[in-house]
Amino acid sequence: FTGIDPIVRQDIQNVVHQLKKKGIGVLITDHNVRETLEITDRAYIMYEGKILFQGTPEELTQDENAKKVYLGDKFRL
Repeated sequence: FTGIDPIVRQDIQNVVHQLKKKGIGVLITDHNVRETLEITDRAYIMYEGKILFQGTPEELTQDENAKKVYLGDKFRL
């Protein structure tokens, strides 16, 4: 959701929610973590070409490795 205005971001989030209701998975790659995690069931952090973390957004915020290499200690949803 980086670089798009709030109205378009909301439109995209609505489309993702509709696809989710239909059982269609969507892969989103974005650096705007908070807004992306608002609409995801699962999150993945890749680091040095490997999956460092996989789990729910809530689990991500508690993962020490994810905090260390990407989120930082003060990250909160």
